[in-house]
Amino acid sequence: MTERPAQRTPNRQLAALIAEAGFSNAGLARRVDQLGLEHGLDLRYDKTSVTRWLRGQQPRGTTPALIAEVFTRRLGRRLTAQDLGLDACAPVYAGLEFAATPEEAVDIVSGLWRKDSGSHAELRKIAFTPAGLVVPSRDWLIGRADDRVGRGDPGPSRIPAQGRPAVPRQRSQTERGPGQKVTGGDIAALRSVGELFRALDHAYGGGHARQALVRYLEHEAEPMLRGAYGEQTGRRLFAAAADLTRLAGWTSYDIAAHGLAQRYFVQALRLSQAAGDRAYGSYVLVTMSRQAVYLGHGREAVQLARVAQQGVGSAVPPVVQALLHSVEARGHGVLGEVRACTASLVRAERALETSRSGDEVPYWARFFDEAQLADEFGHCHRDLSQFRAAAQHAERSLQLRAPGYARSRLFCRVVLASARLGLGELDQACQLAAEAAGQAVEMRSVRAIEYVRDFERRLEPYKDAAPVRGYRDKVAALA
Repeated sequence: MTERPAQRTPNRQLAALIAEAGFSNAGLARRVDQLGLEHGLDLRYDKTSVTRWLRGQQPRGTTPALIAEVFTRRLGRRLTAQDLGLDACAPVYAGLEFAATPEEAVDIVSGLWRKDSGSHAELRKIAFTPAGLVVPSRDWLIGRADDRVGRGDPGPSRIPAQGRPAVPRQRSQTERGPGQKVTGGDIAALRSVGELFRALDHAYGGGHARQALVRYLEHEAEPMLRGAYGEQTGRRLFAAAADLTRLAGWTSYDIAAHGLAQRYFVQALRLSQAAGDRAYGSYVLVTMSRQAVYLGHGREAVQLARVAQQGVGSAVPPVVQALLHSVEARGHGVLGEVRACTASLVRAERALETSRSGDEVPYWARFFDEAQLADEFGHCHRDLSQFRAAAQHAERSLQLRAPGYARSRLFCRVVLASARLGLGELDQACQLAAEAAGQAVEMRSVRAIEYVRDFERRLEPYKDAAPVRGYRDKVAALA
């Protein structure tokens, strides 16, 4: 006698959320299919599929996570597969969550570090999703500061009666164990490492030492975050971890691992909240906005810049205000919004003019000076096809920019080449671009190569001209 299959239990949780979201079965299926496309998945769900889920059938693979993300976007609150009455699985959106607590934030970001430092090449192929920016930026803007970040703090070292300092029990002189006390020296080391990797990134590109940075985060920063520290030390520790995580995202962005970079930025934003550093959070949003500009998502770039401005108000130095306005201008430039772009550039220029040499500027904003502002102007005017102004500002930026910012100088040289091309100065444009191409092959930066390729696409109408043939010969010789 054959056994009858076990009867499935209707999924009332999913039914209730479908009703709350106002979805039809077909509408839910369509949204899941669309979200799957963002991740390179060719899904073919329909209203019958949803009916099966409601009857208790469990969807396979990453589909539960996709369904949960559809509801997260619709309802504006983070929902998991379990909230929908579905089996848990490795979420396709892992890393885009804005954690509810500092402990959860450590779990999420350390999971990213571990996967990225291993042989998980697929992590670097994850797609960027503009919709994944909405919930984290909103949660940062309206979220309250964490009441407590300290954990297991053993307090100050006690001196035994014999007068000799107690020796803490630990794994070895050099290896940090879980629960070990975090010191000021530990945090100073994190800061120093950040400066080192930042300098390498500026000079040689994000691909040069990105993997070493991620491994450092896994093997040094994670044990510290899981160590013992009081409130003040904990805030400083989370601030240092946020900075290194943002840098890991920046270097990932530079090698075109855009989905991975997006996840690092979201986690850096959450760590900055645990640090109680609102201003640094605005800088992370600036970084996210820059990535959106680069990928052509101008509307999202503008929104991120405005969230950053709203989040800090006037409580930041003029240099930071100038940075925030200039990034908004870049978003308007990509969208071709001349008036809005010009207005943001004017606000950035006025803010920088009010800064004084004695102002206390955060270390992460010190790069923003006249050279950087001129660079922002140059990019915006190029995007708006205002080539004479673009050339003037790009030339000024190159005159002022320090040699250590090699990649930024390369970008600016390509902007200048594009402006010269737009003005009909073909010889000069090709000469500038050839110099940039020579620098790009010396760097491990996909962005540097893409800047050069963007110029080459602009060259297409002139492909038979002698200067263009000469340019192509030079580039071929470099290859």
